[in-house]
Amino acid sequence: MTLSQSEETALIGLVRDVARAEILPRFRRLEPTEIRAKSRADDLVTAADIAAERALTEGVARILPAAQVVGEEAVAADAGVLDRVGAAGRVVIIDPVDGTWNFAKGLAVFGVILAVVEDGETVFGLLYDPVFDDWVVARKGAGAFLGRAGAAPVPLSLGHAVPLAEAQGFVPLFLYPEAERAGIAAAMLDVGRGGSLRCSCHEYRQIVTGGADFGLNALLNVWDHAAGALAVTEAGGCAALEDGRTYRPEMREGRLAVASSGSLWRALTDRFGRA
Repeated sequence: MTLSQSEETALIGLVRDVARAEILPRFRRLEPTEIRAKSRADDLVTAADIAAERALTEGVARILPAAQVVGEEAVAADAGVLDRVGAAGRVVIIDPVDGTWNFAKGLAVFGVILAVVEDGETVFGLLYDPVFDDWVVARKGAGAFLGRAGAAPVPLSLGHAVPLAEAQGFVPLFLYPEAERAGIAAAMLDVGRGGSLRCSCHEYRQIVTGGADFGLNALLNVWDHAAGALAVTEAGGCAALEDGRTYRPEMREGRLAVASSGSLWRALTDRFGRA
């Protein structure tokens, strides 16, 4: 059931079209009534999320009619939708506007994430930046690339060793259980710099293009990680849970660590595993 080149091209085109039609026209133009909180005050959903997920879901049904779809907002409405991820066959994972808080606040750090999972394994991942209309694409066993319209794809390659004390990356402290935050904050003093973009799409893009060295996360939402974890591993980096288990999209609990090299991954998990 490997995706064909024409199917991959169609999925990328779909994401670009939906971003132009449903996301960008609403950026910095949302009415207060078009923004609401979900699970907590800073977990937002906007009219752009809803419209984009609807359009993406309809488009995926045309391109991959046999696939099931799991969208972030569909899961918010019905948690049972998430059970599709571990099922046999093909499942398309959609985050229609990743970085919704940024989007709603007028900050141009948001993206669209799409992943294709086949029999429980991520085989295709797309990290799309609507503002600059470029994307990171990853294919299982075939590498990761930076793409843009009218240009040849640029292969992405990681594996460079960075000492823990010099490593720069992403540690979203607010996503860790409150009882663990002091320990995680203390461990952050041993890395070069740690912060958060509040956008998994751009955090993964930064790591896989060499702009950052690592990412840690305690919230395993499949729409945040399936595409990005594939991109990191296909570029030569490492993505696994801190206990050593290989990341799989059906996982819902655990701490995920991604790094530009195996040596950095080991240093990170050793230090933060003791936090």
